[in-house]
Amino acid sequence: MSDDATIPEPEAPVSDSQQEADIAAFWDDVKHHAHLSAAPGYFGASPLEALQPPAWAFGGTPEEADGLLELVLEGVKTATATAQWDFENGDEPLPTVGGMSIILDGSGHPRALIATTQVDIAPFRDVPEEFARLEGEGDLSLEYWREVHERFFTEFAGPDHEFSEDMPVVMEQFELVWPKPA
Repeated sequence: MSDDATIPEPEAPVSDSQQEADIAAFWDDVKHHAHLSAAPGYFGASPLEALQPPAWAFGGTPEEADGLLELVLEGVKTATATAQWDFENGDEPLPTVGGMSIILDGSGHPRALIATTQVDIAPFRDVPEEFARLEGEGDLSLEYWREVHERFFTEFAGPDHEFSEDMPVVMEQFELVWPKPA
């Protein structure tokens, strides 16, 4: 990057009501332009039968969300790992093959639609090297993956959980279905 390049300012986070409106508009756009009528669970015979997928962001900070989203949009990141305890409170169901998700950037704007292609659960210590590579982060090594995810799972564990090599990790693989340009 040259010294005279202008770096855009990050967008301010959106309000909850604006975020809901943005997600609904994104979903309407995807339904209209992506030609995904082969996904009947999401695209019904009428708009009343269509189910909007859940919307969420990668990582634990806006900066992580933006960085990981860019890896998805570039086709580098095709997997994500989540501590199984994040699904135990019942707010979000475990991902399932064929399920879709709207991915938000660090400011809460919808930017991508992904479809889950594979879900496995294993103890942290047994996450395979190939999965670490599919996550697309750092040098793509299992060592890097373990270091970063141990730190993440420790920092974002919550009061009732703590990191351990035995903790179950949900390993979700996905494909990018629809990008939304910046």
